[in-house]
Amino acid sequence: MTEAWIVIAPDKFKGSLTALEVAEAVAAGLRTARPQVELRCVPVADGGDGTVDAAVSAGFERRAARVRGPLGEPVSAHFAVSNHTAVVELAEASGLRRLAPGVFDPLHASTYGTGELIRAALDAGARTLVLGVGGSASTDGGAGMLAALGARFLDNSGGELEPCGASLTEVASVDLSGLDERIGQTEVILATDVDNPLLGTFGAAAVYGPQKGAAPEDVLALETGLGRLVDVLTKQLGEHAVAAAAQPGAGSAGGVGYGAIVGLGARVRPGIELMLELLGVEQAMRGASLAVTGEGSLDEQSLRGKAPVGVARLAALHGVRTVAVCGRLTLTQDQLHRAGIARALALTELEPDVERSMADAASLLTALAPRLLD
Repeated sequence: MTEAWIVIAPDKFKGSLTALEVAEAVAAGLRTARPQVELRCVPVADGGDGTVDAAVSAGFERRAARVRGPLGEPVSAHFAVSNHTAVVELAEASGLRRLAPGVFDPLHASTYGTGELIRAALDAGARTLVLGVGGSASTDGGAGMLAALGARFLDNSGGELEPCGASLTEVASVDLSGLDERIGQTEVILATDVDNPLLGTFGAAAVYGPQKGAAPEDVLALETGLGRLVDVLTKQLGEHAVAAAAQPGAGSAGGVGYGAIVGLGARVRPGIELMLELLGVEQAMRGASLAVTGEGSLDEQSLRGKAPVGVARLAALHGVRTVAVCGRLTLTQDQLHRAGIARALALTELEPDVERSMADAASLLTALAPRLLD
């Protein structure tokens, strides 16, 4: 009787390896210990950085488009297409990784390029559009994204504003009549791993603004601008605009969640849940003997819907035991068990120096992987 296969479904090790590179390194190590076992590599992502790469690994076609970066500079960004489904990753066009090291501009960074990517996906025939958000450089409420798709943000004199976090305080009206008509014929799904509302203590500006370089006075200005956007849209669209601002996920990616819900009619789904479905991980899990997952840092944040926990939950539904690899581990054994992970091994067990561990991550993973079978 043929031995059941092992599913290898890791997320990226940020700053070190892509999800595919992690899967390949783990596979190389497992083959040395058990050469005959079948391995099924299905790299995953939760909607943030690496989402397009994961889709391409699952058979989607990579497409390129020339769009605006977060500060207006032209960049070559990618999205993924399969039949009439497209995966658009906000970080590709509007992410922090598009900024030079140490350079932030939280008040003026925009999501315009993300809207251009969405338009390119529509041009490619997409009628279902998965918008993965995470790693955003801006806090513009999705205004830049909507502007690229035909919306106009106007001041008191009727002049058109260049939408960004700073300009939201000047918005007097929003003209959505020019939005690309194909949006109304497209199912838009927002894939996010955060449940923050748009405004308030747990909102987009307060929680994530400082991560994008916002000083306390910048956070206040961004919060004021986002509140202004909600007020203006409420006058035009009614209570739907208020309800959307309070919806979990509206605060994702500097408020892009809100812009997508109100302007694009997006439906919000947990990023990892959606991506596991889209990437065919559940199909691979049926009949498996073991699941291997992981990410760069297994920590408290991982427990809030990140990829490894999502993989473990899916594996448990099929009676499959899950183990994990990571660069750094800060969770207790009890926390791991409650998350559905039987055990986790960290690269720092082999190389305590973090910089060396990141530089040699692939070889360390290969050396560590056989111990997952113990």
